[in-house]
Amino acid sequence: MEIGLLTDSLSAMTRGQALDTAVELGIETVEIGLGGVHGGWSPAPHADLIELLESGAAREQLRRDIEGRGLRLEALNAAGNPLHPVEGARDDRILRGALQLAEELQVGTVVTMSGLPASPGDGFPAWITTVWPPENLRLLEHQWTVAVDYWGELADDARSRGVRFAVEMHANQLVYSVPGLLRLRDAVGDTVGVNFDPSHLMWMGADPLAAIAALAGTIHHVHAKDTRIETQSNISSRLETIPNERTDERAWNYVAVGTGHTGGTAFWARFAEALQKAGYDGPLSIENEDYTLGQRESVATAVKTLQESLQSLAARQPYRAKQPNL
Repeated sequence: MEIGLLTDSLSAMTRGQALDTAVELGIETVEIGLGGVHGGWSPAPHADLIELLESGAAREQLRRDIEGRGLRLEALNAAGNPLHPVEGARDDRILRGALQLAEELQVGTVVTMSGLPASPGDGFPAWITTVWPPENLRLLEHQWTVAVDYWGELADDARSRGVRFAVEMHANQLVYSVPGLLRLRDAVGDTVGVNFDPSHLMWMGADPLAAIAALAGTIHHVHAKDTRIETQSNISSRLETIPNERTDERAWNYVAVGTGHTGGTAFWARFAEALQKAGYDGPLSIENEDYTLGQRESVATAVKTLQESLQSLAARQPYRAKQPNL
């Protein structure tokens, strides 16, 4: 299992600086965010989607920048809400552009989110997390009808291009938990799998290791990202609307891998082991949103934690010589 990096985590650096830092820290694969001024939620500090789609020279430069440093481009990230009643068309263009670019670059995975539709006529989607009042379930079924129609068509397009989706289970999205991910996959096929990011499950109260087991065979990509549950949650609950930057006031915070509420190396070794058992052998792509540390420091902390965790796991799994065929 390799250590990767979503380069948005080093958004304050140029592309060259971010890639050089990745090499210095021992990272092996990279994931590039797309969108920025064109749409979606990535700031896209290291790639311009439109330029890459229109210019073979730009695509070749990106390839040289990455491969010339001994890195591998593992995934493209096109996070956004393509089902949004107002901004959906914009984010849909980013997602479809990412599919086209992935085919051009021969990258097999596009990371994204499910999106969340609104009630007919509304300009803003509602995230349904309870069964009451009764209109919640009526809206939820409408949202699923819209999503399955959209994702069914998009999955067919991805399949024809030899690309697969890794859908991140995230708050304020239709797919935010294991049952939702499996429901979408069952409806549209195995071109859709999961981008397993444990940090969101942590604050929502799920067990990431149990979730990995439940998703065996469906994991297309992994984000290494951690969450710390703060004592404030004992009073306010884990439902949180205080801005991320005000870390001292929040019920939970995204933090550097290894500094969350689950502890350090021991948890992340179990995390990697659970992924292995679930059939995943791709990279652990570090995503940094720690507002208490500098970007490089946070990524370096994550790399150190993951390196030690993988070493610990390897020590518990001694090499077994392959038996010859008889």
